[in-house]
Amino acid sequence: MNNAKKIKSPLRILVTGGSGFLGSHISDALIDAGNEVTIFDLKQSPHLKGKQDIIIGDILNLDAVTEAMKGIDVVFHLAALADIDVAQDNLYETMKTNVLGTTNVLEAARVNSVKRVVFASTVYVHSRTGSFYRVSKHSCELLLEAYYECYGLQYTILRFGTLYGPRTNESNSVFRCLKEALLTGKIEFKGTGDEVREYIHVRDAAQICIKILDDKFAGETLILTGHHRIKLSEFLNMVNEILGNKIKISYKPKESKSHYKQTPYSYIPKIGKKIVMNTYCDFGQSLLEILHELDLKESQEKIRI
Repeated sequence: MNNAKKIKSPLRILVTGGSGFLGSHISDALIDAGNEVTIFDLKQSPHLKGKQDIIIGDILNLDAVTEAMKGIDVVFHLAALADIDVAQDNLYETMKTNVLGTTNVLEAARVNSVKRVVFASTVYVHSRTGSFYRVSKHSCELLLEAYYECYGLQYTILRFGTLYGPRTNESNSVFRCLKEALLTGKIEFKGTGDEVREYIHVRDAAQICIKILDDKFAGETLILTGHHRIKLSEFLNMVNEILGNKIKISYKPKESKSHYKQTPYSYIPKIGKKIVMNTYCDFGQSLLEILHELDLKESQEKIRI
Protein backbone atom coordinates (compact mmCIF):
# COMPACT_ATOMS: atom_id res chain seq x y z
CA MET A 1 0.00 0.00 0.00
CA ASN A 2 1.58 3.26 -1.08
CA ASN A 3 -0.66 5.96 0.37
CA ALA A 4 0.11 5.52 4.08
CA LYS A 5 -0.19 8.58 6.28
CA LYS A 6 3.22 9.65 7.53
CA ILE A 7 3.76 8.98 11.24
CA LYS A 8 6.30 11.16 13.04
CA SER A 9 7.60 10.67 16.58
CA PRO A 10 6.82 11.36 19.34
CA LEU A 11 3.38 9.86 18.96
CA ARG A 12 0.21 9.98 21.02
CA ILE A 13 -0.68 6.30 21.33
CA LEU A 14 -3.70 4.52 22.81
CA VAL A 15 -3.17 0.91 23.93
CA THR A 16 -6.39 -1.03 24.42
CA GLY A 17 -5.82 -3.87 26.85
CA GLY A 18 -2.70 -2.08 28.08
CA SER A 19 -3.09 -3.38 31.65
CA GLY A 20 -2.50 -6.96 30.55
CA PHE A 21 0.54 -9.14 29.94
CA LEU A 22 1.48 -8.11 26.41
CA GLY A 23 -0.16 -4.67 26.59
CA SER A 24 1.80 -3.53 29.65
CA HIS A 25 5.12 -4.48 28.05
CA ILE A 26 4.23 -2.73 24.78
CA SER A 27 3.16 0.36 26.75
CA ASP A 28 6.52 0.38 28.54
CA ALA A 29 8.45 0.04 25.28
CA LEU A 30 6.43 2.87 23.69
CA ILE A 31 7.16 5.17 26.65
CA ASP A 32 10.87 4.27 26.58
CA ALA A 33 10.90 5.24 22.88
CA GLY A 34 9.67 8.73 23.81
CA ASN A 35 5.98 8.45 22.96
CA GLU A 36 2.92 9.55 24.93
CA VAL A 37 0.90 6.52 26.00
CA THR A 38 -2.66 6.19 27.25
CA ILE A 39 -3.95 2.79 28.34
CA PHE A 40 -7.61 1.89 27.81
CA ASP A 41 -8.65 -1.14 29.84
CA LEU A 42 -11.36 -2.62 32.01
CA LYS A 43 -9.06 -2.60 35.02
CA GLN A 44 -6.31 -0.53 36.59
CA SER A 45 -2.79 -1.45 35.51
CA PRO A 46 -0.33 -2.52 38.24
CA HIS A 47 2.50 -1.72 35.83
CA LEU A 48 2.05 1.99 35.03
CA LYS A 49 5.35 3.57 34.10
CA GLY A 50 6.52 7.13 33.63
CA LYS A 51 3.96 9.35 31.96
CA GLN A 52 1.50 6.60 31.08
CA ASP A 53 -2.12 7.60 31.61
CA ILE A 54 -5.00 5.16 31.99
CA ILE A 55 -8.69 5.30 31.14
CA ILE A 56 -10.90 2.64 32.70
CA GLY A 57 -13.37 1.65 30.02
CA ASP A 58 -14.86 -1.11 27.87
CA ILE A 59 -14.22 -1.51 24.13
CA LEU A 60 -17.88 -2.55 23.84
CA ASN A 61 -18.83 1.04 24.71
CA LEU A 62 -18.41 2.91 21.42
CA ASP A 63 -18.87 6.36 22.98
CA ALA A 64 -16.17 5.68 25.59
CA VAL A 65 -13.73 4.37 22.98
CA THR A 66 -14.41 7.34 20.69
CA GLU A 67 -13.82 9.82 23.52
CA ALA A 68 -10.59 8.09 24.57
CA MET A 69 -9.27 8.24 21.02
CA LYS A 70 -9.48 12.02 20.61
CA GLY A 71 -6.08 13.43 19.59
CA ILE A 72 -4.55 9.95 19.20
CA ASP A 73 -2.10 9.20 16.37
CA VAL A 74 -1.81 5.40 16.63
CA VAL A 75 -3.88 2.71 18.35
CA PHE A 76 -2.45 -0.61 19.51
CA HIS A 77 -5.56 -2.78 19.79
CA LEU A 78 -4.82 -5.65 22.18
CA ALA A 79 -8.03 -5.86 24.23
CA ALA A 80 -9.65 -9.23 23.58
CA LEU A 81 -10.79 -12.52 25.00
CA ALA A 82 -7.51 -14.27 24.25
CA ASP A 83 -7.53 -17.65 26.02
CA ILE A 84 -8.21 -20.31 23.38
CA ASP A 85 -9.66 -22.81 25.85
CA VAL A 86 -11.99 -20.21 27.36
CA ALA A 87 -13.02 -19.07 23.88
CA GLN A 88 -13.92 -22.61 22.87
CA ASP A 89 -16.55 -22.76 25.62
CA ASN A 90 -17.76 -19.18 25.22
CA LEU A 91 -18.64 -18.55 21.58
CA TYR A 92 -20.97 -15.58 22.13
CA GLU A 93 -18.67 -13.71 24.53
CA THR A 94 -15.68 -14.35 22.27
CA MET A 95 -17.35 -12.97 19.16
CA LYS A 96 -18.91 -10.04 21.03
CA THR A 97 -15.69 -8.97 22.71
CA ASN A 98 -13.29 -9.64 19.87
CA VAL A 99 -15.33 -8.79 16.76
CA LEU A 100 -17.78 -6.15 18.01
CA GLY A 101 -15.07 -4.66 20.23
CA THR A 102 -12.70 -4.39 17.27
CA THR A 103 -15.47 -2.83 15.16
CA ASN A 104 -15.89 -0.15 17.84
CA VAL A 105 -12.14 0.50 17.90
CA LEU A 106 -12.02 0.86 14.11
CA GLU A 107 -15.06 3.10 14.00
CA ALA A 108 -13.63 5.33 16.74
CA ALA A 109 -10.32 5.46 14.86
CA ARG A 110 -12.10 6.46 11.66
CA VAL A 111 -14.09 9.22 13.37
CA ASN A 112 -10.95 10.59 15.03
CA SER A 113 -8.75 10.35 11.89
CA VAL A 114 -6.24 8.06 13.59
CA LYS A 115 -3.21 7.46 11.37
CA ARG A 116 -2.92 3.71 11.97
CA VAL A 117 -4.41 0.83 13.98
CA VAL A 118 -1.97 -1.91 15.02
CA PHE A 119 -3.93 -5.09 15.64
CA ALA A 120 -2.85 -8.03 17.81
CA SER A 121 -3.83 -11.16 15.89
CA THR A 122 -2.57 -14.74 16.13
CA VAL A 123 -0.66 -17.36 14.14
CA TYR A 124 -3.79 -19.49 14.49
CA VAL A 125 -5.62 -17.32 11.95
CA HIS A 126 -5.07 -19.65 9.01
CA SER A 127 -5.07 -22.89 10.97
CA ARG A 128 -7.67 -25.61 11.35
CA THR A 129 -7.11 -25.31 15.08
CA GLY A 130 -7.76 -22.35 17.37
CA SER A 131 -11.53 -22.83 17.66
CA PHE A 132 -13.70 -19.71 18.01
CA TYR A 133 -10.67 -17.63 19.02
CA ARG A 134 -9.16 -18.20 15.57
CA VAL A 135 -12.48 -17.39 13.88
CA SER A 136 -12.81 -14.13 15.81
CA LYS A 137 -9.29 -12.97 15.00
CA HIS A 138 -9.65 -13.86 11.32
CA SER A 139 -12.89 -11.87 11.23
CA CYS A 140 -11.09 -8.89 12.75
CA GLU A 141 -8.34 -9.05 10.13
CA LEU A 142 -11.01 -8.90 7.42
CA LEU A 143 -12.58 -5.91 9.19
CA LEU A 144 -9.25 -4.08 9.14
CA GLU A 145 -8.86 -4.72 5.43
CA ALA A 146 -12.43 -3.57 4.73
CA TYR A 147 -11.98 -0.37 6.77
CA TYR A 148 -8.88 0.43 4.74
CA GLU A 149 -10.66 -0.24 1.46
CA CYS A 150 -13.72 1.82 2.43
CA TYR A 151 -12.22 4.62 4.52
CA GLY A 152 -8.44 4.54 4.00
CA LEU A 153 -7.80 3.67 7.65
CA GLN A 154 -4.26 2.33 7.80
CA TYR A 155 -3.43 -0.81 9.76
CA THR A 156 -0.68 -3.25 10.64
CA ILE A 157 -1.57 -6.81 11.65
CA LEU A 158 0.71 -8.61 14.10
CA ARG A 159 0.21 -12.37 14.31
CA PHE A 160 1.73 -13.37 17.63
CA GLY A 161 3.02 -16.84 18.39
CA THR A 162 3.55 -18.29 21.87
CA LEU A 163 4.51 -15.45 24.20
CA TYR A 164 6.18 -15.91 27.58
CA GLY A 165 7.81 -13.72 30.21
CA PRO A 166 7.05 -11.82 33.44
CA ARG A 167 3.64 -10.32 34.38
CA THR A 168 1.58 -13.18 33.00
CA ASN A 169 -0.75 -15.67 34.73
CA GLU A 170 -1.96 -19.26 34.53
CA SER A 171 -3.57 -18.74 31.13
CA ASN A 172 0.03 -18.73 29.82
CA SER A 173 1.37 -22.26 29.29
CA VAL A 174 4.99 -21.47 30.27
CA PHE A 175 3.95 -19.72 33.47
CA ARG A 176 1.49 -22.51 34.30
CA CYS A 177 4.14 -25.24 33.98
CA LEU A 178 6.71 -23.29 35.99
CA LYS A 179 4.24 -22.56 38.77
CA GLU A 180 3.11 -26.18 38.95
CA ALA A 181 6.72 -27.37 39.10
CA LEU A 182 7.74 -24.84 41.74
CA LEU A 183 4.75 -25.36 44.05
CA THR A 184 4.00 -29.07 43.65
CA GLY A 185 7.24 -30.63 42.44
CA LYS A 186 5.53 -32.13 39.42
CA ILE A 187 4.16 -31.23 36.00
CA GLU A 188 1.18 -33.05 34.53
CA PHE A 189 1.29 -32.11 30.86
CA LYS A 190 -1.79 -32.61 28.72
CA GLY A 191 -0.16 -33.81 25.52
CA THR A 192 2.55 -36.12 24.24
CA GLY A 193 5.49 -33.73 24.55
CA ASP A 194 6.12 -33.92 20.82
CA GLU A 195 4.25 -30.65 20.26
CA VAL A 196 6.46 -27.85 18.90
CA ARG A 197 6.42 -24.13 19.68
CA GLU A 198 8.49 -21.08 18.72
CA TYR A 199 8.49 -19.13 21.97
CA ILE A 200 8.99 -15.38 21.84
CA HIS A 201 9.78 -13.34 24.94
CA VAL A 202 7.22 -10.62 25.56
CA ARG A 203 9.92 -7.91 25.76
CA ASP A 204 11.29 -8.96 22.36
CA ALA A 205 7.77 -8.74 20.96
CA ALA A 206 7.35 -5.27 22.50
CA GLN A 207 10.59 -4.05 20.91
CA ILE A 208 9.41 -5.25 17.50
CA CYS A 209 6.21 -3.28 18.07
CA ILE A 210 8.33 -0.10 18.22
CA LYS A 211 9.99 -0.89 14.90
CA ILE A 212 6.73 -1.55 13.04
CA LEU A 213 5.66 2.07 13.58
CA ASP A 214 7.89 2.86 10.61
CA ASP A 215 5.81 3.89 7.59
CA LYS A 216 7.05 0.90 5.56
CA PHE A 217 5.03 -1.46 7.78
CA ALA A 218 1.67 0.19 7.02
CA GLY A 219 -0.65 -2.36 5.45
CA GLU A 220 1.61 -5.28 6.36
CA THR A 221 0.72 -8.56 8.05
CA LEU A 222 3.65 -9.66 10.23
CA ILE A 223 4.35 -12.88 12.13
CA LEU A 224 6.00 -12.55 15.53
CA THR A 225 7.41 -15.82 16.83
CA GLY A 226 10.70 -16.94 18.35
CA HIS A 227 13.89 -17.81 16.50
CA HIS A 228 13.99 -21.49 17.43
CA ARG A 229 11.53 -24.39 17.35
CA ILE A 230 11.45 -26.38 20.58
CA LYS A 231 9.58 -29.53 21.53
CA LEU A 232 7.49 -29.18 24.67
CA SER A 233 9.25 -32.24 26.12
CA GLU A 234 12.55 -30.34 25.73
CA PHE A 235 11.07 -27.32 27.49
CA LEU A 236 9.83 -29.48 30.38
CA ASN A 237 13.20 -31.23 30.67
CA MET A 238 14.85 -27.81 30.80
CA VAL A 239 12.56 -26.77 33.65
CA ASN A 240 13.39 -30.01 35.47
CA GLU A 241 17.12 -29.43 35.10
CA ILE A 242 16.86 -25.82 36.27
CA LEU A 243 15.06 -27.03 39.40
CA GLY A 244 17.66 -29.69 40.21
CA ASN A 245 16.09 -32.66 38.39
CA LYS A 246 13.55 -33.05 41.19
CA ILE A 247 10.41 -32.52 39.13
CA LYS A 248 8.17 -35.47 38.23
CA ILE A 249 6.94 -35.01 34.67
CA SER A 250 3.99 -36.99 33.35
CA TYR A 251 2.21 -36.84 30.00
CA LYS A 252 -1.49 -37.28 29.41
CA PRO A 253 -2.04 -37.53 25.65
CA LYS A 254 -5.07 -35.51 24.65
CA GLU A 255 -6.55 -34.96 21.22
CA SER A 256 -7.18 -31.24 20.95
CA LYS A 257 -8.99 -29.40 18.18
CA SER A 258 -8.01 -26.08 19.73
CA HIS A 259 -4.21 -26.30 19.87
CA TYR A 260 -1.81 -27.23 17.09
CA LYS A 261 0.88 -29.90 17.41
CA GLN A 262 3.67 -29.03 14.96
CA THR A 263 2.50 -25.93 13.09
CA PRO A 264 -0.43 -23.53 13.26
CA TYR A 265 -0.51 -23.23 9.48
CA SER A 266 -2.94 -25.19 7.34
CA TYR A 267 -3.46 -22.95 4.33
CA ILE A 268 -2.54 -19.30 4.04
CA PRO A 269 -4.25 -17.34 1.25
CA LYS A 270 -2.46 -14.16 2.40
CA ILE A 271 1.16 -14.68 3.35
CA GLY A 272 2.45 -12.99 6.49
CA LYS A 273 6.06 -11.82 6.73
CA LYS A 274 7.92 -13.11 9.76
CA ILE A 275 9.71 -10.29 11.60
CA VAL A 276 12.55 -10.99 14.07
CA MET A 277 15.28 -9.09 15.93
CA ASN A 278 19.02 -9.74 15.75
CA THR A 279 19.23 -9.83 19.55
CA TYR A 280 16.65 -11.50 21.75
CA CYS A 281 16.07 -12.84 25.26
CA ASP A 282 17.64 -16.22 26.03
CA PHE A 283 14.97 -18.84 26.73
CA GLY A 284 16.70 -20.52 29.69
CA GLN A 285 17.60 -17.28 31.46
CA SER A 286 14.08 -16.03 30.88
CA LEU A 287 12.66 -19.10 32.61
CA LEU A 288 14.81 -18.20 35.63
CA GLU A 289 13.30 -14.71 35.57
CA ILE A 290 9.75 -16.09 35.68
CA LEU A 291 10.66 -18.54 38.45
CA HIS A 292 12.11 -15.64 40.45
CA GLU A 293 8.90 -13.67 39.97
CA LEU A 294 6.85 -16.69 41.09
CA ASP A 295 9.07 -17.17 44.15
CA LEU A 296 8.64 -13.52 45.15
CA LYS A 297 4.86 -13.78 44.85
CA GLU A 298 4.81 -16.94 46.97
CA SER A 299 6.97 -15.28 49.65
CA GLN A 300 4.66 -12.24 49.74
CA GLU A 301 1.62 -14.48 50.15
CA LYS A 302 3.24 -16.22 53.14
CA ILE A 303 4.06 -12.87 54.73
CA ARG A 304 0.44 -11.70 54.40
CA ILE A 305 -0.77 -14.88 56.09
